[in-house]
Amino acid sequence: MPGQRGQRRQTREHGRLGPTAASLIAGAVVVALLPLTGGAAAAGHATADGSLKARVVTDAAVYPVEEGATARVRISVATTGSAPLGEPVTVDYATDADGPGATATPGEDYRPAEGSVTFPAGTASGASRTVEVVTARGGGAEPAETVPLRLTVSGAKAPAEPPRVVIDAHGLPYLDPKLPVRQRVKDLLSRMSPAEKAGQMTQAERGALTSPGDIAAYGLGSLLSGGGSVPTPDTPEAWARMVDAFQLRAQATRFQIPLVYGVDAVHGHNNLVGATIMPHNIGLGAARDPRLAERTGAVTASEVRATGVPWDFAPCLCVSRDERWGRAYESFGEDPALVIAMEPVIRGLQGAPSGKDLDRRDKVLTTAKHFVGDGGTEFGSSTTDGYTIDQGVTKVTREELEKIHLAPYREAVRRGVGTVMPSYSSLDILGDGRPPLKMHADGAMINGVLKGRMGFDGFVVSDWKAIDQIPGDYPSDVRTSVNAGVDMVMVPTAYADFHSTLVDEVEAGRISRARIDDAVSRILTAKFRLGLFEKPYADTSNLDRIGSAGHRAVAREAAAKSQVLLKNGGGVLPLTPSQKVYVAGSNADDLGNQTGGWTITWQGSSGRHTEGTTILEGMRKAAADSAVTYSRDASAPTDGHDVGVVVVGETPYAEGVGDVGNGHDLRLSEADRAAVDRVCGAMKCAVLIVSGRPQLIGDRLGDIDALVASWLPGTEGDGVADVLYGKRPFTGQLPLTWPKSEAQLPINVGDAAYDPQYPYGWGLTTARAPGAHGGAKRLGELTAEARALWKAGRADSAEGRALVTAARLLVQDRVGQKITPAVAKPFAEADHLLLGGDVTGALRKLRAAYRAAG
Repeated sequence: MPGQRGQRRQTREHGRLGPTAASLIAGAVVVALLPLTGGAAAAGHATADGSLKARVVTDAAVYPVEEGATARVRISVATTGSAPLGEPVTVDYATDADGPGATATPGEDYRPAEGSVTFPAGTASGASRTVEVVTARGGGAEPAETVPLRLTVSGAKAPAEPPRVVIDAHGLPYLDPKLPVRQRVKDLLSRMSPAEKAGQMTQAERGALTSPGDIAAYGLGSLLSGGGSVPTPDTPEAWARMVDAFQLRAQATRFQIPLVYGVDAVHGHNNLVGATIMPHNIGLGAARDPRLAERTGAVTASEVRATGVPWDFAPCLCVSRDERWGRAYESFGEDPALVIAMEPVIRGLQGAPSGKDLDRRDKVLTTAKHFVGDGGTEFGSSTTDGYTIDQGVTKVTREELEKIHLAPYREAVRRGVGTVMPSYSSLDILGDGRPPLKMHADGAMINGVLKGRMGFDGFVVSDWKAIDQIPGDYPSDVRTSVNAGVDMVMVPTAYADFHSTLVDEVEAGRISRARIDDAVSRILTAKFRLGLFEKPYADTSNLDRIGSAGHRAVAREAAAKSQVLLKNGGGVLPLTPSQKVYVAGSNADDLGNQTGGWTITWQGSSGRHTEGTTILEGMRKAAADSAVTYSRDASAPTDGHDVGVVVVGETPYAEGVGDVGNGHDLRLSEADRAAVDRVCGAMKCAVLIVSGRPQLIGDRLGDIDALVASWLPGTEGDGVADVLYGKRPFTGQLPLTWPKSEAQLPINVGDAAYDPQYPYGWGLTTARAPGAHGGAKRLGELTAEARALWKAGRADSAEGRALVTAARLLVQDRVGQKITPAVAKPFAEADHLLLGGDVTGALRKLRAAYRAAG
């Protein structure tokens, strides 16, 4: 797996494994063997199984060894409560040429071994003996060969399966790291059977494995951790042990093709307790800082790869067109130009577009998702569970499809994104005379547009059980999705059925062998580029950086820059440390609420479930404790305070569970509304809305002095405190239009009718005092400067963008809170034009907004 710790031959033989696999191998037996106790595979015999209090274990299930070397199998005894053995335990062992999976020839490939080891009564729990199996050096090139070791146990429970010595594959061209990847792929593919190829196209969920031995039995190409699917304990070390144990199992296959393990690290390594959790994408879109997005991606990649995971199902490149969608916060925004602007996150995660950095210990394979149109589904069109919009139907003209939803994928392909995940949703292109089609079945889009026109050369992986939603029986689902261009299928539980069905469909000629070879070639190419054949195990040298101060500093900066100041009457913000501040609201002191969904578990949860700083804790660090009073429900007396800060908003959710109409709406809770009313009725107040999407606040806006869209800032509440207390200025801008009412939805920049509470791109600043400008005269000067830059060919530059920012602030100062449709429409369109590089066009729109302000 990750980086720079020697060649494969230095990591494979037991006793000479790399740092992670060697030091953590004892943990591997817990992951790999204990779940099988009492299972189907018998390693030997034991007397009086029901009454035995001792058990025999081996330190691994698989022992890869270089040809000619000696494998050392450590056999240990363990007792309940770690007490000494009450009776002797005997283990008879023998190499088994006819055992399950045996492929090596005794006398030719290895020296047969047999014997007995005894643990006398009184032996301490954990005591071990070592059995050696000597392999022979043959000299020719060969695939891997397996030697089962039969154990017959008396006086204790036997292991659930026999350990296996595996003589490494050697001398074959695909194993040569000096050869070009294309040549290595061609060589390996030519040697594989149809069943082995089907295995590479199969991705199972770790918790769904009936037996860890199924990794080798089916030749699985990939495993994943779904949301909340974690080892016990949920620590970085346990993650590395777990992934290494699974990789060890893959070594018991003919060609020892490593697994590519994947996780949904959508805002940091968010399944891992203690990881650095970034703001969700919607907050990064508000920050409008592509370089910062790249840095957040780099932090995430470093923490993910350090735990042995080389593949991240991120970034989400959806263009969110309706705030009722439960995945809105996974989007960078409603404008494809904004999504494209944030795509340097791909470089942060994966490195150079060529893929040359993928074998580094701090980079991961990326996934652009969900192809295509998942953010444009029509409200009420979903047929999944109780969802109202997620996984529904996207109805667009071909022009809208190209400009809005496909545009981010063109950029992702240009940036070398490694994999693409199709959407659950269906696509209905208006005017083409065809009914809506599930994206996993849409060969015209996957094969034709993505792989053909765009030239995507990575592999396409399905979403969770997504092919099951294609109409028809299961064989139809399999052949339709694979023929449409899906290369790897996230089964995730029915891996045996998928594997056999895929083989059957190929043998029947309903899926061509050429299509299978294309899919497997793409998958193998990624594995070679990741360096997994040379370094299959975790490189844990970056484990100490997980949740480190340096990583959290990046998340803190991102949290600060994601804060959008919508209103600041009377200059309430920033606060000063000397002020006595009254803090209230459900989200002021709740780490789970501020991190949102996809954090530790799939849906997320309220409360302290990981390490980090709440907004309240950040405020208390920014000012003396005595200056901050906290009352969640605002029931404490309000007298004697200078200003109130009420932090309200949503509780966590993910995907369709969070759809409006599925138990959710866009209104603050009754308790939050009461807290706002009580505090803002008693003193000057600032209201922070911690949420994955805009909340309807118009009925209380007149009573609120300052309003902040805080989005979902992640684990670093200090970043929010930084802007509240002026350590950093507010600079964020709305990535989504803020509606006045739910009846307006969907509402987006560019709409013919556009009358929002706050327009797309709105965001006040505390970087300078309001009114320190020259009004219309200064706006004219900025326009003239932009024209000069345009004539010099430098309009789309940092200088040009700075001119537009200055003009935007002038317009906001003039408009105040009197935002009319005549102001909002050109104002929002100006930000769209700026993101697209049209500086002079953006200034023209801002001048129109300025004039409309009267």
